Amino acid sequence: MFTLCVKDSFAAAHRLVGYKGKCEELHGHNFAVEVYLTGDRLGDDGMLVDFKTIKTNLQKVLDVLDHKYINDIPFFAERASSAECVAMYIFTEMEKLMGGERVSVSRVTVWESEKACASYER
Repeated sequence: MFTLCVKDSFAAAHRLVGYKGKCEELHGHNFAVEVYLTGDRLGDDGMLVDFKTIKTNLQKVLDVLDHKYINDIPFFAERASSAECVAMYIFTEMEKLMGGERVSVSRVTVWESEKACASYER
């Protein structure tokens, strides 16, 4: 099995509705994102998938979040804007763009600070 990882980042604001503490107030993060893809069969070019393709698709997903108020994005209307749910959102959107015969998204990790992250995987 082969695993690829691409990292990127975005800045956004959110608030944790119903949370008892400082994070219930509007605040922002410079989020770091790691996207992992796996597959067991390389293409004729010797690659699972071109890193450029992964980076381009990840940028499309992050553009929806970058410099936005996360709580206003429709995906978060019925769920928290927590790091866990942000990871699930990115996973879901990347799966739509990258899922295929040879490759699948295996994990997305979202860092909301240098010391705290959440991952979503299936």
